[in-house]
Amino acid sequence: MKTARLVSILFAVLLASAAAVPAAPGTNPAWEKMKSLVGQWEGTMSHGDMNMPVRVSYEIVSGGTSLMERLTAPDPSHEMITMYYPDGSRVMMTHYCSEGNQPRMRAEAASGDSVAFNFVDATNVASPEAEHMRKLVVKFQDADHFTQEWTHRKAGKEETGVFRYTRKK
Repeated sequence: MKTARLVSILFAVLLASAAAVPAAPGTNPAWEKMKSLVGQWEGTMSHGDMNMPVRVSYEIVSGGTSLMERLTAPDPSHEMITMYYPDGSRVMMTHYCSEGNQPRMRAEAASGDSVAFNFVDATNVASPEAEHMRKLVVKFQDADHFTQEWTHRKAGKEETGVFRYTRKK
């Protein structure tokens, strides 16, 4: 009787601990898609009538646990860093904006050839109407082309800019 009870308790503990184990590396499709961007890219940013050349690089950092994006534009004061990292079956990002704020976003999953990140919270945003990034959609055309759609809130209204990239060979 005591042995059966002990085995039942041991089984329950093992079952509970197995449920708490995070997903194994490589089982997060959104994270795998984002990691495929590692390398150097060139492109343009379009917003309204404005078109500007941009470059972006991606590098795996922190022992393989994070993807660092470095966006550069002709004006060095517009350089921005975005860090992407897996969070269980999701992917999180923190965008270190040249505007001085740091929005965090979450992608629940990859959908077809895109990964969509939605706003979670931010630091250094004075009010919900203050300018800050609200959404990012990364669309993968093929191994050498992708786009990003950045949605910003400015004066309480949302605007979208489109970045088109080609892998630098």
